[in-house]
Amino acid sequence: MRFITANLNGIRSAATKGFFDWLPQQNADALGVQEVKAQDEHVAGVFCTSGPLKGDFHYAQKKGYSGVGLYTRESPSDVIVGLGVQEFDDEGRYIEKRFDKPGRKLSLISCYFPSGSSGEERQQAKFRFLAAMLPHLQALKAEREFILVADVNIAHKEADLKNWKGNLKNSGFLPEERAWMTQLLDSSKSGGGLVDVYRALQPDTTDACYTWWSNRGQAYAKNVGWRLDYHLATPGLAALAQRESIYKDQKFSDHAPLTIDYDFSL
Repeated sequence: MRFITANLNGIRSAATKGFFDWLPQQNADALGVQEVKAQDEHVAGVFCTSGPLKGDFHYAQKKGYSGVGLYTRESPSDVIVGLGVQEFDDEGRYIEKRFDKPGRKLSLISCYFPSGSSGEERQQAKFRFLAAMLPHLQALKAEREFILVADVNIAHKEADLKNWKGNLKNSGFLPEERAWMTQLLDSSKSGGGLVDVYRALQPDTTDACYTWWSNRGQAYAKNVGWRLDYHLATPGLAALAQRESIYKDQKFSDHAPLTIDYDFSL
């Protein structure tokens, strides 16, 4: 099962830059996209499918803002749109597809975590989102296996961004955010018990791990990046991960697609 995650920074913009020409060549079984920045009127009949992949979406109420999508080759047994928290469901941040069979409960999820970089008000919203997300994922893990792909908007460790010393007080690398990630990956009773799949496959990679670059200065050219895009999986599925790749040969947005191959079928 090949699962790609990509923050598109606008689905229409990414399309003009060749994303949907590149996608069929990847033979993906699933694709999670974030920051769709569109409504159904822009997506239906245009971007709702790509070859054998069929997309379902959670749009923000505010036009041109946020929004996530999840494309799959196989038809799900159920689709869950929204986290169940009104503040964030209005922003279009969560979609889950379930692929349940006798003896197996499996979900794929695409999620877009808030950014706090625009100011304190949004940083506090980000903290509220994190506070809601941890128990949600803990409860989900108690009943089913899942892989969540997301722009988490957090670089977890020093190896996950170029200028970590200069970003200790900046959103995306705040101590509280990094502690939340640590708790999410903690296997103790109070933790989330999830696995950062890329890091499980590439525990020591530094400069090659980045998936986002600021549009300011020469960040992309100089590879002054951050690792913000994740596959977060329950341990049983994470153990089936075989290969990972970050695609940088073309620039579809300010993020690069992250692909991971798993040894199981939907």
